[in-house]
Amino acid sequence: MKLDFTIIILTIINALLMSSGQILWKMGVSKESISVIGDYLKILFNPYIILGILIYIITTLLWLYILNHADLTRVYPVTSLVFVFVTVAGIFILHESVFLIQWVGIGLICAGVILTIR
Repeated sequence: MKLDFTIIILTIINALLMSSGQILWKMGVSKESISVIGDYLKILFNPYIILGILIYIITTLLWLYILNHADLTRVYPVTSLVFVFVTVAGIFILHESVFLIQWVGIGLICAGVILTIR
């Protein structure tokens, strides 16, 4: 069964939202030290962490909609685009370094997604 174009787009949006949540969480913990339970409680009130949690609630609701309209085995591989989006955001937003072997992996992920949605 071929995936509906709308479901593919919604799944990509879901992956983008999940990536955004990860970037926000990273930004929320980057300047904090976590060593005891109290540190976790303090971090939970960080605006970046709160926004990341809200985004993850939205992605969960969107994912439930997607699962209601498509086979899990067809849409779940598309969520691996999170690795691609996080890598790109890591470069441009977090100023992280990415090595050649990571780009090779990103290329393989993209190829796998293309094969999966056909």
